[in-house]
Amino acid sequence: MNIKGTTIVGVEVNGKRVIAGDGQVTAGESVIMKGSARKVRRIYNDKVVVGFAGSTADAFTLSEKFEKMLQKYSGNLTRAAVELAQLWRSDKGLRQLEAMMIAADKDAMLIITGVGDVIEPDDGICAIGSGGNFALSAAKALKRNTKLGAREICEEAMKIASEICVFTNGNFVIEEV
Repeated sequence: MNIKGTTIVGVEVNGKRVIAGDGQVTAGESVIMKGSARKVRRIYNDKVVVGFAGSTADAFTLSEKFEKMLQKYSGNLTRAAVELAQLWRSDKGLRQLEAMMIAADKDAMLIITGVGDVIEPDDGICAIGSGGNFALSAAKALKRNTKLGAREICEEAMKIASEICVFTNGNFVIEEV
């Protein structure tokens, strides 16, 4: 899935999990429609942070479905993510959604995709979206070579991605669990 138009990065350092995202909404290859979209938000009584890349409407649909799964499974992030991924992959309507998400709570951080993937990163760093690989690379280097905390790594990785990726701006939303 090739998602253009955003960058979301998640970082875990010393038990703190942070997700950051930019605010740019891009139409096609050349038009910035909005610079202050909020693609990172808290759900499930503020206990879970999610960040989305992809279509805005699809992201809202997935957020609502994911929150229902969290309620159904009493906040168990992994179980809710697996159930969402299964539903997403098997439901004819949901299968058409073009989005990915990173979700984190106090115990875990996961990437969830429409092809059925639920991935927990080995090193506590993950990223999605058009600038995801830029932010991922920057976050990995910062985590390995500095004493920065998760929030600072996310912010610096997003700054670097926004300097390289034309689909990523410098208007960040950063949430910590």
